[in-house]
Amino acid sequence: MINQTMSLKHWLMLLLLSFLWGGSFFFIGVAVTQLPPLTIVLLRVGLAAIVLWSILLISGYEIPKSLATWRSFFVMGLVSNALPFSLIVWGQTYIGVGLASIINATTPLFTILIASVFLTDEHITPQKLIGIIAGLAGVIFLIGPSSLLSLGDHTMGQLAIMGAAVSYGCATVFGRRFTVMGISPFNTAVGQVTAATIILLPVVLLFEDPLQLTNPSTSVWLAVIALAVFSTALGYIIFFHILSTAGATNVVLVTFLVPVTASFLGWFILGEELQLKYFIGMALIAVGLLVIDGRLWARFSNN
Repeated sequence: MINQTMSLKHWLMLLLLSFLWGGSFFFIGVAVTQLPPLTIVLLRVGLAAIVLWSILLISGYEIPKSLATWRSFFVMGLVSNALPFSLIVWGQTYIGVGLASIINATTPLFTILIASVFLTDEHITPQKLIGIIAGLAGVIFLIGPSSLLSLGDHTMGQLAIMGAAVSYGCATVFGRRFTVMGISPFNTAVGQVTAATIILLPVVLLFEDPLQLTNPSTSVWLAVIALAVFSTALGYIIFFHILSTAGATNVVLVTFLVPVTASFLGWFILGEELQLKYFIGMALIAVGLLVIDGRLWARFSNN
């Protein structure tokens, strides 16, 4: 059974995941200056697969062997990694990080709609809708409503990020089947990045020929390695653990937390100024998270 109300452990894991995935926007921003989009994505999932397979072999985890399991891994690798990663990296070559973050934060909206159709224990409710609206309002306020003024520019880049959000929603709902199949979060992470690597390798060799590219700088290699090891390998282990115990709707709340953690990292590491709008936006996001979690809603309903 899925626990719709997240425990403190779930919230702490969700916060950690938001730091890992929030950092991915920065790492992509560094890498895209010297590498083409599909090559970045292939390096991301390929290096993550090497890391996860090394851990699997050393720790003695059982390697999934059934055809049905690997068929599901390839579907997950496509809709959770290969497709959305490529769309985000390509989209970010046309639009800024702020606008991309706002569009990416629509992922819970698509997840709730898709989950309400395909998952019997995650029906759409007024509570969830109110929480999503509050959280999305917080994200827009945090990044700045002025960012939305550029919606008419670079339409294809914006549609690419939106497509990634839809793909993430499908992946989150589809990923619930691995719990039913008895596959651990770790093996699911291994399987999907391996499948994504196999899917992307011939595409990248055909369209970008990375072997002919100029060797990137050390900073770009460090960004790609961090993107693979932390934002992908570790990130998906945490993601699938939350998904298997707290459900699809809860785990995608991380997309609301990413702008918050990105602002914090900018202040803590880069010395960027924390403006009043950041705190107001974070408060709205917190309300949205609490409403979806159910505790705040239950308190008002009982009064």
